[in-house]
Parts: sequence; structure tokens; C-alpha cells
Amino acid sequence: MSCMLIISLCFTSCKKDENPIKFPKGTVPDTAAIALSDLNSAYDDYNLNLYDNIGILFSSNRASSGGQFDLVPAVISFIWDQTTGVLRFPSEISSDAFLNALATKANTSRNDFGPYSFFSTIDGYEYLLLSSQNSAGDLDFFYLKNYPRISSDLPVITGPFPATLLNTTRDDAYISFDTNQDTAYYSSDISGNFDIYLKQRPAETDISAWLGGSYSAGTPIDSLNSSSNDKCPFAYKKIMVFASNRPGGFGGFDLYYAINRHGKWSTAENLGPDINTAYDEYRPIIGNLRDYTNSLLMFSSNRPGGKGGFDLYFRGVTISTE
Repeated sequence: MSCMLIISLCFTSCKKDENPIKFPKGTVPDTAAIALSDLNSAYDDYNLNLYDNIGILFSSNRASSGGQFDLVPAVISFIWDQTTGVLRFPSEISSDAFLNALATKANTSRNDFGPYSFFSTIDGYEYLLLSSQNSAGDLDFFYLKNYPRISSDLPVITGPFPATLLNTTRDDAYISFDTNQDTAYYSSDISGNFDIYLKQRPAETDISAWLGGSYSAGTPIDSLNSSSNDKCPFAYKKIMVFASNRPGGFGGFDLYYAINRHGKWSTAENLGPDINTAYDEYRPIIGNLRDYTNSLLMFSSNRPGGKGGFDLYFRGVTISTE
């Protein structure tokens, strides 16, 4: 009898556990916008940019209690639990030495907005572009660059340098590049209202030489622009997202998208009431997280329910490029 019990216990203990992975692919929640509460403050927090995977830079006037805007470094992680299907997104103001050094180098004594970063396959530099107020109070583009960090030693960060190719006598802000880094999209109010423009980079020039060249007018994108303010363009593969206060929206600035088909941008479409509100939605960015089923949209809004002023939000979206 005792022998049978021992055999039974052995078979029970040797039985393999079931596969704990029930949700192999992650999904960013797409039913409501989620506030980045650990990063938001009682002041204005917007113009978010993802930097180097989980690093973040965004504009905030928290340090001046509602006055001057500076770039603030932070970190965020999107963690998908394959057993429970729950998404966690821990975030905090960053103590990372490089991000802090980058923000310190970029910030000026005036307002600093709209950070955008990328690694250039053309010259091997990491670039950070932003818009800062000049002595006349207008926004101009500036850029910083550094070689990628490959050790514990901090890379040398040079700049900020004026992007003289793009800067006008009015406000120039919010820039992004296409995948090939041969076209820049940005907004300017040189014509009165803010419009979205493009500028194409000649193949033989590197990024810094191009940005530091002589000014020439950009090309307005007629299919995206309206008689209202159209700004904050962000290009991701075939998708463009931007903000506009054109008629027909849900109130204030809404978020819109367009698709690039055969080299031309489609007519803009409103991202709908699940994202837009009667308040302002501003400076969207879009991208994909690895092994997730949908795209990540991040933006700022002054809708009720936040900590105060503009707050940072995210949610999942699925945009067909067909």
C-alpha cells in the first residue's frame, strides 16, 4: 500500500506545468486615454518625445511654477504580462546622467518646446531638435548632436546650433523626419496661421550641414493644411499625425492623421471622439512597441481629470495604411 502511494506522488510531482504564456502578444489599451500620472504635474506638461527606447524628454513649466518652459528628462517602460494580459507602465522623472546632460545642454533662458530625436544613419550622430525662443520672442529651430553612448562614459554633446535652413522671422516649431531621413516635416506661421511644410534633403548632404545651410522656403502640404492652425506634424512610416483647430472637430485642437500613398499625403481624417475631446489635444507622436498588436499614440491634453494644465497621455490605435 505504501509503495502505491509513493508511485502516485511521483507521477503527480513529475507532471509538467501548463504553459503560463496565455497572451504572447501585447496590446496597448485602446478604449480610453491613459494619463502618465507619475510624470504629470499641476502645471503644463506636453511636447513629449521618446528618446533612445525608454527615455523621454518633454516640455514643462513646472520648475518655474507656470512660467518658463524647459525640457524635462524622464523614463517609462511598457511591460506586458504574458500570463495575465495586463500592461504596466512604470515611469519617473529621470536621474539618468546622459538625459540630464542633454536637457541641461538644450535648455535656454527662454521657452523651449517640441523635442524630437533620432539616430542618423548618414553621419552616425544622434540628433535632438527643438524650438527655442529667440531674443525677439519668436520660436526658432535648434539642434544638438552626439555620438551614441556605448559605455558608462557620457558622450560629448555639441550645440545647440541654429537650424538656419528652416528658421523664418515668425514661429517655427515641431519637426520630424521620414523613415529615410530625406524629408523633414515641420510647422510654421510664416503665412499667418500655422501650416505644415516639408523640406527635402539632397542625398549628398549630411544632416548638420543641411540644417545649417542658407534659408529657403518650405513647401506647404496642401492636403493637410486648412485655413486654421495645423501644427505638430509627426511622421511614422506611411502615417502622419498632427494637431489642428479646424472646423468640424470636437473642440479646441484635435488630433488628425493622414496616409502617404504613392508619395502623396491623403486628406486628413479626425482620430475621433475616443481620442479627441471638447478641450485641446496636442503634439501627438506615434510608433510601435515590439511584439505588440497595435500602435502607441502619445499626446498631451488639457481635458478635465488631469493634474492641471496640460497632461501627458497615451493609448493604443490601429490605423490602416491601405
